[in-house]
This record gives sequence, structure tokens and C-alpha cells, in this order.
Amino acid sequence: MDSSEPVTLPAPVIDQLTPALSKWEREYQAFRRLLPQLLQTHRGQYVAIHEGQVVASGKDKLEVALHVFSRIGNVAIHVGLVTEAAEPVFRSGVRRVVPSPEGVA
Repeated sequence: MDSSEPVTLPAPVIDQLTPALSKWEREYQAFRRLLPQLLQTHRGQYVAIHEGQVVASGKDKLEVALHVFSRIGNVAIHVGLVTEAAEPVFRSGVRRVVPSPEGVA
């Protein structure tokens, strides 16, 4: 083979095209997958998903989460409201008002 000839190599095999999902993302996907069944059994309640299964449910989101944490520890779970409507988006944070520099010598 002439050293000036290009060498064609086979395409590399890529086992995983997308990065692995986080535990929370897996639990959220499980919630979405289970939602049709949950609408029949837990409509209007919050459910906690851990390892792809419902591990707690109730009317108060915080109580459901705290119950799970007290049982299994501080691990990533998903707590979602079982409803046909999209879950509301909550924002948290602090709003800080910075005074204008007027009056500052």
C-alpha cells in the first residue's frame, strides 16, 4: 500500500448517544409513565416516586416528601400532583431591591 493513499477506518461504535439520566429525571419519567394508572387511583393527590414506584401519597406535597425522606433518607425522588392538567411551575428565590446611588456622597 502506498503511504500517500488515505486509510479508511470503520465508523466507531457509540454505545450511548445521550448522557445518562439523573435519578430525579428517571423518577419523573416513571411518574409520567404511571400517570394514566395514577389518575384512576390517586387523582388529586401528590405521589412520591422512588425506584420507579409509588412509595407515598397524600394531599400535601411537603408532607409526602418528608414522609419518604424519613423512611428512606435524603435521596432524589419525584413528588408530583396526579392531575390531567400540566403541573404548575413554581419559582423560588429572593428578590432584592438595590437602592439607587442618588443621595450617596
